[in-house]
Amino acid sequence: MTTPRKLHDDEPDIDHALVAGLLADQFPRWAGLPLRYVASDGTSNMLFRLGDRLVVRMPRTPGSAADVPGERDWLRRLGPALPVPVPEPVGAGVPGRGYPWQWSIHRWIDGVLPTVGTGGQPAPFAQDVADFVRALWRVDTTGAPAAERGSPLAPRDAPTRAALDRLAGVVDRAAALDLWESALGAPRRDGPDVWVHGDLEPGNLLVDPDSGRLAAVIDFGCTGVGDPAVDLIVAWYVLDDCLRDTFRAAVGCDEATWTRGRGWALSIAALELSYYRGRNAFMADTAARVMGRLLG
Repeated sequence: MTTPRKLHDDEPDIDHALVAGLLADQFPRWAGLPLRYVASDGTSNMLFRLGDRLVVRMPRTPGSAADVPGERDWLRRLGPALPVPVPEPVGAGVPGRGYPWQWSIHRWIDGVLPTVGTGGQPAPFAQDVADFVRALWRVDTTGAPAAERGSPLAPRDAPTRAALDRLAGVVDRAAALDLWESALGAPRRDGPDVWVHGDLEPGNLLVDPDSGRLAAVIDFGCTGVGDPAVDLIVAWYVLDDCLRDTFRAAVGCDEATWTRGRGWALSIAALELSYYRGRNAFMADTAARVMGRLLG
C-alpha cells in the first residue's frame, strides 16, 4: 500500500486508519466498502478511493479546509450549467479522531490527466476547454462569493517579485518582470466579473483516454466571481503550444484580457516553482514548463 506523504509544514496526519475510522463513525453505510489511497500530485487534498463509485477528499491545509463548505454548495449550482462533469458531493464529513476540519465524499469521475507538451492533444480538446470556460463565465453570479483568485493583479505584485528573486539563476528574471509589468498595466475589462474556476492546471482536468477529449473538470476550491483572465492560465498550463491560438479564438477574449491571463500564469507559476522545488516534482516541473513557455 502506498503511504501518503506530507507536502506542507502545517499538514495533519492523514492515513488509511484515520479515514476508515471517520467513515465508520460518520458514514457507516459506506464503511464496509474497499478503501485505498489514491497516489496523486495534488497539493490541496489527499484522496482515498471508496469502492468503485466514490472518493474521499481530505484537505491538507487550513486554506483548503476553508474552501470545503463553499465548494459543496456551489458545485450543485454550477454542475448543471457546464458541458462536462464536475465533482458531485454526496457526503459532508466533520472533524473527528483528531482530524480538525470538514471533509467530503464525492462521486468518482473516470478519466486521466492530460499529457502536456507532447503535441499529441487533438484539436477538439482546445475547443472543449474553451466551451467549458465560456459556459462557466455565463453562469448567473447572484449571491456568488469572490474568487480566491480573480481580483486585480496589483495585490500579487510584491509576492510575485519576491518569488522571482528566489528563482534568480533559474528563470530569466528580467524577461519575467517585463511580462509581469505589461500584465499589471493591462486595463481591466468592461463589464461585471464572472464565475471563474481559478485553478485550471493539469491536475484539475480529466481527459477521456480513448478520444483525448475533455472528460471532466475537478477541484473547485478556488472558484468564485472574478476577472475571467485567471482562467486563461489553461493556455500555458495545459494546452499544447499548437492549440493555444485555437483556444484563444474559441474563448473570444480581447488583447488586454489575454495579457492579464499571461500575468496570472506567470505569477502562479513563479510562486509554485519557488515553493514546490524539492517538495513536489510534478508541481515544480509543471511551473517550470509554464515559465519556459511564457518567456519563450
